[in-house]
Amino acid sequence: MSIIYDAEQQIFHLQTTNTSYVFGLARGSYPVHLHWGRKIRGSALSDLYGPGAMGFSSTVDPKEPAFSLDTLPQEYPGYGSGDFREPAYEAELLNGTSVTELTYVTHSILKGKPALEGLPAVYAESGDEAETLQLVLEDATAGLRAELSYTVISGFDAVIRSARLTNTGSGPLKLNRALSVALDFPHANYELIQLSGSWARERHLVRAPLHNGRQGIDSKRGASSHQQNPFLALLAPQTVEDSGEAYGFSLVYSGSFSANADVDQYGTTRVTMGINPFGFRWLLAPGESFQTPEAVLVYSDQGIGGMSRIYHRLYRTRLARGLYRDEPRPVLINNWEATYFNFDADKIEDIARAGKALGIELFVLDDGWFGRRDDDTTSLGDWFVDTRKLPQGLPDLVERVRRLGMQFGLWFEPEMVSPDSELYRAHPDWCLHVPDRRRSQARNQLILDLSRPEVCDYIIDSVSSVLASAPITYVKWDMNRHMTEIGSAALPPERQGETAHRYMLGLYRVMEEITSKFPHVLFESCSGGGGRFDPGILHYMPQTWTSDDTDAVERLKIQYGTSIVYPASSMGSHISAVPNHQVHRSTSLSMRGDVAMSGNFGYELDLTLFTPEEQAEAAAQVAFYKDIRSLVQQGDMYRLLSPFEGNETAWMFVDADRSEALAGYFRVLAGPNMSRPRLRLQGLDPEKDYVLKETGAVYGGDRLMYAGLLLQELHGDFQSKLLHFVAVDKA
Repeated sequence: MSIIYDAEQQIFHLQTTNTSYVFGLARGSYPVHLHWGRKIRGSALSDLYGPGAMGFSSTVDPKEPAFSLDTLPQEYPGYGSGDFREPAYEAELLNGTSVTELTYVTHSILKGKPALEGLPAVYAESGDEAETLQLVLEDATAGLRAELSYTVISGFDAVIRSARLTNTGSGPLKLNRALSVALDFPHANYELIQLSGSWARERHLVRAPLHNGRQGIDSKRGASSHQQNPFLALLAPQTVEDSGEAYGFSLVYSGSFSANADVDQYGTTRVTMGINPFGFRWLLAPGESFQTPEAVLVYSDQGIGGMSRIYHRLYRTRLARGLYRDEPRPVLINNWEATYFNFDADKIEDIARAGKALGIELFVLDDGWFGRRDDDTTSLGDWFVDTRKLPQGLPDLVERVRRLGMQFGLWFEPEMVSPDSELYRAHPDWCLHVPDRRRSQARNQLILDLSRPEVCDYIIDSVSSVLASAPITYVKWDMNRHMTEIGSAALPPERQGETAHRYMLGLYRVMEEITSKFPHVLFESCSGGGGRFDPGILHYMPQTWTSDDTDAVERLKIQYGTSIVYPASSMGSHISAVPNHQVHRSTSLSMRGDVAMSGNFGYELDLTLFTPEEQAEAAAQVAFYKDIRSLVQQGDMYRLLSPFEGNETAWMFVDADRSEALAGYFRVLAGPNMSRPRLRLQGLDPEKDYVLKETGAVYGGDRLMYAGLLLQELHGDFQSKLLHFVAVDKA
């Protein structure tokens, strides 16, 4: 069994292959956290927590002055009855107060992992693969019941947590806070890492030691955002890529979130994560429930890299779904930076023909094909073909591309509406807005109110109609602004605080229905690049456009930071023209290709402008990527050198049986009189020999990992090298 309950000690022990997560019931009522980390045997564990008297801490029972909620390492703490730290939930009662105290009622342990109603979630492929503990807590006076869910899945060192809050009383309750997880650590000797940035500079790695008080991240933007990612981790001192302890927290959600580490007066740390309480309110009528998103907790004693590889395998194989979870992703050409809005059918066919000559498999038509979309001021929501640009319609263009032997993909931005559109003129109340306030625009657009079922139905029907009109096999699903004036014309005043989360539930419903209706289509998410790169979206769309910034140098940090949580199979990565359109830097086609081949590979430029030399180099890139794409998309990733620590970056991919590996080395700036770099690899079998395919030289796996490989001398700025190794039989 993976979950064990010791009735005598009142201890719950969740076990994975290498880890233990343990909590008990203090006084038979309060779930208290005891241990999360390396696997331990189920001997006496209840004395891992011992109450002690603390100044200015109230007591639960005057007869037991040392027992205080303020020092209790609680699994799902509230506020108002003695714990002054960050609560996991807050319920406002009919009398206007919010004093509640959830205590243990019962529990059950079941096979498998139940789905979360209306929310994306990690899944088990069979009932025997997972076990779930459902812990029921209740405050009968308040009429509030909480069901805490803990799941472990065979083969993954992860604990998956969520909460379901139910109104068991006779009157309404208001939830002002409903987080997914709270977890107390016995000390604060950790460093915190987070993934922060901005548009075109997403998911840069930030690391800092914990200090007294609060450290954390959040989004109030209605999306997980470019600025912060719904992830943080605590690291033991001296933890690095390949050694030390790492405790990861990742939220399977795509809206506004909060994630914090609070160090209290006694030097203990509480981590909380969930929907951002800022602006959140949820009215629970009697009998109604609220389900939180789930948080995925990963522990590794093999450093940051060990933690990352657990997330990679879990999200690649038990979060992403559908045909393309395991199938190779096609090499594509996207016309956006080649033409922007200015194209016609002949120009598109010319680019596709040039792509076919290079071996490219998929053409993607980006923004500008619908309504009267000559720029970004009009037509979002009008999902019908612009016959000025495509006189014969979309089926004709798709057929012209398919006759070349290529697949066809299409760009949508289904969640948005332009004020200058037929849809907005017909339904001006269908956007998020607040009465008597301006309707703030960003990129000349407003956000459709997906909390309304009829709006969701419109999106489902209009997008489905286009996808059914022609053999389309790829969709780029974009979202290019964040929420302002968050209100819904369809909700009463007491439910306006529900709008943002109801939007997310509507979005998930739309994505579920469309992706289920078109299972052969590869869906790629986008939000101004990486503005909604989160586990929630990956449940429906197995890859995301990593960033609008396609500069090879900038992408080193972006892709390195993204890989802290997300697998290479989730990252869209393309070669674009130089000077780069975002930072105006010129890098070689070779380096642009080497960086882009560390994700789902493609091009985003005008291929008809390539010189014969560039055509030959691009054809070689495409052929090489087809040879190694299963390794990149399905292999284990090891980060070797960090772009956040120096001038060099390196990473590698190793297949499951350690018989093949691809290493990438990247140097940004040249320096005078420099020594040749020696690169130490990881993840190989020390007992195997490997041939470097470029040279035919054979090296032992032990030599490559423990002594390293001396790289050839590189000349000039912006240099890179890919090294492809294959195991060989020993004589």
